Amino acid sequence: MTIPLLEYTPSSRNHRVPGYEVPGEDTPYVYRLEDCTDNTDLEAMIWAAYRQVFSEHVILRSSRQSDLESQLKNRSITVRDFVRGLAKSETFRRLVVETNSNYRIVEVCLKRLLGRAPYNEDEKRSWSIKIATLGFDSFVDALVDSEEYSTNFGDTTVPYQRRRYKDRPFNLVTPRYGDYWRDRLETERYKWGDVKNFLDMARSIKITPKQMTPVSTKNIQIPDTSRDTKLQDTRVSISTTAGFPVR
Repeated sequence: MTIPLLEYTPSSRNHRVPGYEVPGEDTPYVYRLEDCTDNTDLEAMIWAAYRQVFSEHVILRSSRQSDLESQLKNRSITVRDFVRGLAKSETFRRLVVETNSNYRIVEVCLKRLLGRAPYNEDEKRSWSIKIATLGFDSFVDALVDSEEYSTNFGDTTVPYQRRRYKDRPFNLVTPRYGDYWRDRLETERYKWGDVKNFLDMARSIKITPKQMTPVSTKNIQIPDTSRDTKLQDTRVSISTTAGFPVR
């Protein structure tokens, strides 16, 4: 049975209302498919999607999804489906999904796909249950097909960070080296002199139990060591005056 999404409330209503912001260097540039007049604009929009979903650290040629790019250029898929494909790609799974806990995955995907941070811990807990019960691909579909995504980005707009309160931009924070991943690397790292190394070595030694031969005591004769004669009385005085003459 599918577990319904747990209810949660935003910790602040600022997430739900449009904000008054003065344009500056933090103002995101919005990439839309309808604004692309030539192939150069289309390439710029594709790389904007890579930067948003994969982050600045992973926009390498080896990370390119040629099939998705070709379909988008031929208008076979929408920008929404292109973003969906990037989130479900093997590159994203290897660099994000496999190196983080479900809570961290929820936080990263909300920032990359919906352009906002999680409202609170309740929202992260709610979506993490979805990942555990339905799988990561269904979680991506739930975000990309959500009303929130449709309202803010639709089918033709590349997701972007809708508001920046503090810290670095979302696409500059690599998810691979979060607390969970660093702790895991530290746990698996070989440490010289660690007692765990000696325990592993001791467990690897094959121990052959010694076979004990049972011995019967039925025919054992115990010799008689008792004395036949009584001991003579050899008591002596320990008085100091008894052994020396008195002057």
